[in-house]
Amino acid sequence: MLRAGCRAALSRRPPQGSAPRRGAGEQRSGAAEAAAGESLKRTPLDALHRSRGGRMVPFAGWSLPLHYGQGHLQSHLHTRRRCSLFDVSHMLQTRVYGRDRIRFMESLVVGDIAELKPGQGTLTLLTNERGGIVDDLIITNTLEDHLYVVSNAGCADKDLAIMRGRAAELQATGGDIHLEVLDNALLALQGPSMARVLQAGLSDDLGKLSFMNSITTTVFGVPSCRVTRCGYTGEDGVEISVPTGRAVELAEQLLGVPEVWPAGLAARDSLRLEAGLCLYGNDIDETTTPAEAGLMWTLGKRRRAAMDFPGAAVIMAQVKEKPKRKRVGLTSVGPPIRPHMAILDPEGTPAQ
Repeated sequence: MLRAGCRAALSRRPPQGSAPRRGAGEQRSGAAEAAAGESLKRTPLDALHRSRGGRMVPFAGWSLPLHYGQGHLQSHLHTRRRCSLFDVSHMLQTRVYGRDRIRFMESLVVGDIAELKPGQGTLTLLTNERGGIVDDLIITNTLEDHLYVVSNAGCADKDLAIMRGRAAELQATGGDIHLEVLDNALLALQGPSMARVLQAGLSDDLGKLSFMNSITTTVFGVPSCRVTRCGYTGEDGVEISVPTGRAVELAEQLLGVPEVWPAGLAARDSLRLEAGLCLYGNDIDETTTPAEAGLMWTLGKRRRAAMDFPGAAVIMAQVKEKPKRKRVGLTSVGPPIRPHMAILDPEGTPAQ
């Protein structure tokens, strides 16, 4: 999924054996950071992150680990070679019930939700009447007669307000729709050895769970876990929605496997960037249309023909006439490109 990532800068470390010094201004800044930290939401794994040396930073109103003792680069490479566990519990998880749940979701997003088979999910886009992307979501047509929706943490409040508003409109005209916000934790196990690690704790055959499909099962003795084969790293992976009261237990079971390392926001961002996956608020936002973002593949054929989603007229006109701007990916050599740096042509002129 086009998940929330992180653009936090890594501060320079003092020479080994020396202690960092703070001036009066830095002390005031530190006090402000501490006060801000007290207002941040914390995931069920907060204490576990701290006990394992996670460097906690604010992100989308939450306190989350940026990286751990092994550092960002090693964490990134370990995920590519073996397996890492990410805490993504800050993301909004919603269940949508009722006989009109498909009609409800299709009135908000561009995807063909009606065509999803039981247990199948899809990446889709929540759009506004101008064709802009309000958020990117994963919607699963579960085997339990409801839709399971995962939204970006930074968009949680506006997404929930939009869904509740639309639900109220349908209910006022006799529509059968009900929303439930889940309190579950959400863990992402990502990397080439994920299947072998997870299979040891499953009675279900993970080999039968294909990409973007989902089951509810028991994972390492923890019941009622939703396991969805997806992720945000470019590697094979799953996201596990787990009851909050047993999230730490499951995380510790997974981290008890030597090849599973905890990973934070820094590796999550560099992994998704390397894989060419969008970050909401950075690569796409409410001023970006699916055509401009290169995400027209999220629009089903039936939905394109019906043009019954928000912003359809704008989006389909861009498809016909070609958008005036379009998201592209660039590769580079040497030091990494930092956010908001100018891009120059061979003559040194800023690219247009």
